[in-house]
Amino acid sequence: MTRAPALCAMLPRALALAAALGLAGCDGDRAGGFSGYVEGDLVFIGPTEAGRVSALLVEEGAQVKAGQVLAKVEDDLQTADRDAAAAQLKEAEARLANARSPLQRPEEVAVLEASERRAAAALDLSRIELNRQKTLVPKGASSQANLDSAQHQYDQNQAALDEAQRRIAAARIASRNQDIDAAEQAAQAAKANLAAAQIRLDRRTVKAPADGPVQTVYYRPGEMVPEGRPIVSVLPPGLVKVRFFVPEAQLPKVAAGAPVTVTCDGCAAFTAKVSFIAAQAEYTPPVIYSREERSKLVYMVEARPDDPAKAKPGQPVNVSLGATP
Repeated sequence: MTRAPALCAMLPRALALAAALGLAGCDGDRAGGFSGYVEGDLVFIGPTEAGRVSALLVEEGAQVKAGQVLAKVEDDLQTADRDAAAAQLKEAEARLANARSPLQRPEEVAVLEASERRAAAALDLSRIELNRQKTLVPKGASSQANLDSAQHQYDQNQAALDEAQRRIAAARIASRNQDIDAAEQAAQAAKANLAAAQIRLDRRTVKAPADGPVQTVYYRPGEMVPEGRPIVSVLPPGLVKVRFFVPEAQLPKVAAGAPVTVTCDGCAAFTAKVSFIAAQAEYTPPVIYSREERSKLVYMVEARPDDPAKAKPGQPVNVSLGATP
């Protein structure tokens, strides 16, 4: 058929489809197996906001570990925002501490306590004089006016003592509950702003989310990275898979979790386990079709290699059911 050479020159997916459909002339077509290719789901890593790359710490092909710093983006503005948020938090905490503390300083309270003692002493003296006048007036040794004056002086001194005690109690009271609650809310808001500023600053440092080799470096130091664009891409071993195509007639032989053996040109055979079976055929058949047309239907199947290091993305492979001893 004339379609085979054209398909073989296209992407690995087209090559595998052509071989699975039985088209002649494809090098990847081998008897007793299913044609396919190795594919990897890359993880693209970059900042969440636009910025200029200030440092690139890895090169293509380098093996990286999860959490390893891959690149850095200029963070002058984010650092300034973090410092401003930290200063606002300190101010809010100081306001909260002031709201919780007494209205007056300890030295001022000491002055009020001295006034209380003075008022108490004056009250004691006026009490003695009042009692003396109450004793002398009935005997005619003192006048009623002196008794009234002593009573008035005693009442004044009692009021002065009460006033001094209330001043001391008021000085020891903190701010109203509403003021304290408002200060607490302001402190919590400042703390949240500081946490958000720190997160934005941390995101300017690009780190690897998982182990794996660096596949591609897209931006170098000095280049501007647009928002949402990656600086590097990493291929974790767990995201490597073998994709092959099984004809409709042989699909019942394939089951999820079943072992398969993968071979390729110039590499050692390795095993994999079926992780996905497509629910639909690659090509939509006519409403009415014959057995010959059904034989051309293929289903995509994916298998995860037991040793991902042996599988190279883009590599054509041949897959046979079962694990080779």
